[in-house]
Amino acid sequence: MTREIARRLPLHRQVVPAEWIDYNGHMSEGYYSLAFGLATDAMMDATGLHAAYREATGCSLYTVEGHLRYLRDVTEGAHLAVRTRVLGVHGKKAHFAHEMYVVDGAAAEPARDTVPVATTELLALHVDQELGRAVPFPDTVRERLAEFVEPAPEWAGRAVAPVGGAAG
Repeated sequence: MTREIARRLPLHRQVVPAEWIDYNGHMSEGYYSLAFGLATDAMMDATGLHAAYREATGCSLYTVEGHLRYLRDVTEGAHLAVRTRVLGVHGKKAHFAHEMYVVDGAAAEPARDTVPVATTELLALHVDQELGRAVPFPDTVRERLAEFVEPAPEWAGRAVAPVGGAAG
């Protein structure tokens, strides 16, 4: 079923600070995860899973699985724009993806032909922190997330391929 996407989530923006740079002169791998984590926080804020929601309900999103691809080097001072796509929401699960781009600091959006420097695909659970277990999204939250659902990018759903032949 095809439907028009009602709206897109805002881009998360970040300038790469010196402390994120490793001994090779590029952004260290852990900081890709940090930047993507900040983009997840921004997505949560934009969809109503913000601090007030967490305080009122005791519920939050917990990432339980992820797949990160490092595609290009990122250097100090680079202006990052992270695009977030909600790929699906059902019951107590949310499936989403982030694409990280290096952009001109003044650019409103990455140019159409811009290639991402990294991507991540994530599965998160809606967790009641007091109960210590996943619980279904309230209808209003599920519906709000569903407003942002868009088709998965071609790279989503892939797994890490094993290297070489049989073990032994």
